[in-house]
Amino acid sequence: MKKYIYITIISLALFSCGGAGGDDIGEETGGNNAPTRPNIKAPANNLLCIDNNIRFEWNRSSDQEGDAISYTIEISKDNQFNTIEYSDKVVTRLVNVTLEKGVSYYWRVKATDSQNNSSEYSTTYQFYTEGDGTSNHLPFAATLVGPSNISNVTGASVTLEWTANDVDTEDQLTYDVYFGTSSDVDTLVSENLETNSFNVSLTAGTKYYWKVDVKDNHGAKTQGQVWTFTTN
Repeated sequence: MKKYIYITIISLALFSCGGAGGDDIGEETGGNNAPTRPNIKAPANNLLCIDNNIRFEWNRSSDQEGDAISYTIEISKDNQFNTIEYSDKVVTRLVNVTLEKGVSYYWRVKATDSQNNSSEYSTTYQFYTEGDGTSNHLPFAATLVGPSNISNVTGASVTLEWTANDVDTEDQLTYDVYFGTSSDVDTLVSENLETNSFNVSLTAGTKYYWKVDVKDNHGAKTQGQVWTFTTN
């Protein structure tokens, strides 16, 4: 990550990482109900953590049959969890993990009962560990809004939509949009876009790939994940 000389005090309140979120959802498998989906407590979403020794907490899941419950936590540097930096299965609802400094992370947790039935993963939360001597931080990777990944799309055009966040809340974000029929996604169709959407024309019976790189006004850039859809 590119480092910058400290100029101004970050306006974001620096907390010992904490928060809440998520819905309780359970799945029924073979007559046995899976536990409810855990709710994340800490670290909160979009938080700048002033320490890289992070305490992860979540609320207790419930199980209709009263089965014993364990939890699987996953921490990744990408919001698709293609690579996992840390994973553990625990019976507690609190884990301390030491991570790299100056890195954006994404985390989630699920519950599993003694019959090996698992809930859905919790909502994915993102946070940033404070680096040494930096005053600017990389934006978080873009989060897909639509069209859904690996979906079918009908029509002569579609609006690509996403969201993005930055722990430096005063930073202005812009977007480079890549779109085409090549899985390399090397065709830049819009640069320095200031909105979170972009309309593209489509051809029937075609598979498309796209991604969004997020940039802040200090020159920091986070490359996006590749998404895909097929036209009917």
